Amino acid sequence: MTTTSNPSRKPTHRIYRVVGEGKNASWTPIGAAWPNQDGMGFSITCDAIPLQGRLVMRVITERTMTGAVA
Repeated sequence: MTTTSNPSRKPTHRIYRVVGEGKNASWTPIGAAWPNQDGMGFSITCDAIPLQGRLVMRVITERTMTGAVA
């Protein structure tokens, strides 16, 4: 299996650890993702791997760049 990402490009997705539901959920950014050149998957880097909660991958938007979660 070959992954062909370009780490010099900016990531297209942000990875979050999410604990809780709805308005009480806590979203912590823990990584980023880039689409592979073949379009069949993503290359992912994580600063942490959570033991609890869930992982959510969201497209990076102007809103997420200013600190709010999309």
